[in-house]
Amino acid sequence: MKFKYLFLGLFAAANLSAADFYVNPVVNYSLPDPTVIKGDDGYFYLYATEDIRNLPIHRSKDLVNWELVGTAFTDETRPDFEPNGGLWAPDINKIGDKYVLYYSMSVWGGEWTCGIGCAVADRPSGPFTDCGMMFRSNGIGVQNSIDPFYMEDGGKKYLFWGSFSGIYAIELADDGLKVKSGEKPKQIAGKAYEGTYIHKHGGYYYLFASVGSCCEGLKSTYTTVVGRSENLFGPYVDKQGRNMLDNHHEILIHKNEAFVGTGHNSEIVTDNAGNDWMLYHAVSVANPDGRVLMLDKVCWKDGWPYVETASPSLKSEKPVL
Repeated sequence: MKFKYLFLGLFAAANLSAADFYVNPVVNYSLPDPTVIKGDDGYFYLYATEDIRNLPIHRSKDLVNWELVGTAFTDETRPDFEPNGGLWAPDINKIGDKYVLYYSMSVWGGEWTCGIGCAVADRPSGPFTDCGMMFRSNGIGVQNSIDPFYMEDGGKKYLFWGSFSGIYAIELADDGLKVKSGEKPKQIAGKAYEGTYIHKHGGYYYLFASVGSCCEGLKSTYTTVVGRSENLFGPYVDKQGRNMLDNHHEILIHKNEAFVGTGHNSEIVTDNAGNDWMLYHAVSVANPDGRVLMLDKVCWKDGWPYVETASPSLKSEKPVL
């Protein structure tokens, strides 16, 4: 009872009401490996690994309340370069006037036949037209070529990818839909990682990634980690200067009593108050069927990102949007 009155007192002191807060998970069904973009219509659009077949698309005005608006593909239009492959770990971007969706296509254990493709659409809600495979593991020489992440820097376009066989980067052609002729992969992080995302902040590049097992239910050990560099291609290091090529990093989000398997974060979204937010997935102890969608604020101190308690929040103040 004492805690209840303290909580209400905090609301009053901050001039807040219960409507100003949200509870994790923000989606209580499986939406693994989220990627997000703000559309021209003011909605945020989120895409995820296809636990909902053909790669689900959700939208939201506030990053908290999400609705399913369709899928990127249909059974007739879905990519097929990996027979019986699933569509995993997408990455959404706007390149020119097109929305470009990078995706992985793989089957469990197919670490030399999996690969990365892309698709384009005029609107973030689709429909997406598949452009086909960009490369696969056995062609580009990188085992387990999944988990793409696109980034523009210095007027050039790059794709980063990899899953527990090294994180790699390569320059893309001007349209972003294929590898630039003659380019070769460059390794930037070690074999502990997958789910790459790179974010520029305060003069540094921050490489966010996930370590551990993603998909073992309540036994999942997935953890979100980060390193930083003054250069896009590294070296990325931890606070002690140890290299991510040697699998050193700082922990950003680990498990707690309510959620385990906390990983594969989305892009950082900055709200109207200047606060940074990150979506990611976790396994809920209360609902362990699948990987639910989580939201937490990313803060910065001494040039490093952190999440309060370094673990998922249960109830937090909403983004200002």
